[in-house]
Formats: sequence, structure tokens, C-alpha cells
Amino acid sequence: MDKILDLKRIIIKTLDINKAQDIISIDLKDKSSMADYMIIASGTSSRHIQSLSEQVLEKLKESGIGNSKIEGKDSSEWKLVDGIDLIIHIFHPEKRRFYELEKIWSELIPKEKLII
Repeated sequence: MDKILDLKRIIIKTLDINKAQDIISIDLKDKSSMADYMIIASGTSSRHIQSLSEQVLEKLKESGIGNSKIEGKDSSEWKLVDGIDLIIHIFHPEKRRFYELEKIWSELIPKEKLII
């Protein structure tokens, strides 16, 4: 578990150093079995979003998560970096407001309704 927390800190620091905006982390341990944490951040342009996703992917690979990958390669407004136990969403601010992932995943989901 400490390895996941350390990796989460590395990813958040990488996003911060590279000027990502509004970085948040959501604990998914009691909400989903797909990952332990979701990190959401915003980029300022399609090029910035692409660069951030590539930087995050590189940090994941350096940390031993070799099978991580970027989803949404053709999108200029959103990228998802699958870090197995960490899911990193990088959005254009307008798309981020549209999807409201923070709101969806921050709410407590009753265990009987948990599907994922």
C-alpha cells in the first residue's frame, strides 16, 4: 500500500511541476475495485494535455508499472492514463466541468449498489 501512496505522490508532483491545474485525488478503495485512487487534473490546451499524459506515463513506467497506457490518444480534450492501481484523468477545463467526475466519485456509494 505504501508503494501506491508513494506513486500517487510522484504523479501529483509531476502534474504540479508541469503546470497542471486543479489537481485532485479521490480514494476509490471503498467505491470500486478497478483502482485504489483516481487523480484528476486540467491542462490548458490540447498540447499541454498530451504532454502531461506523456509525462505521467513515463513516471509510471519508471516506477515499474510497465503495462500502463494512455487512452484517448485521438482526443484533444481528455486523456486517461491507466496506471493499474491509479487512474489519471487529464481534461480540458470545459470537458472536466461537463463530466463532473469529482462529483460522481466523491460521493459515498452504498456497497449494495457497487458494481465496478
